[in-house]
Amino acid sequence: MDIKTASALHRLRLISLPEALSFPALLIFGSLLMRVSDIDFLMPPLGMIHGILFTIYVVFLLDVWIKAKWPLKRVAFFFLLAVIPFGGLYGDKLLKKYEADGVIAARARREGTVSA
Repeated sequence: MDIKTASALHRLRLISLPEALSFPALLIFGSLLMRVSDIDFLMPPLGMIHGILFTIYVVFLLDVWIKAKWPLKRVAFFFLLAVIPFGGLYGDKLLKKYEADGVIAARARREGTVSA
């Protein structure tokens, strides 16, 4: 894995956790509180924060798709995880594994143990 691919994966992983937590926060603190009480001031800022994080996540996902040459099925799966509440937590776990696998493979190529 080259440095551009590794950094794209790392950026996606960094944004996946905040994005994964912003959606349930929007649902719980924004929507639920607005419906059961008079607290309606949380919805606009939480919605904006989640929207920005989701947009960044999608841009970083497209960057990884291009640089890591992921199949469309994997990209669609990670997009689906971003739409499901708390799905991004599982996505973060998978990204951590992909990132570690790429570092191990790059180190093995550099040391000459594999010719991949």
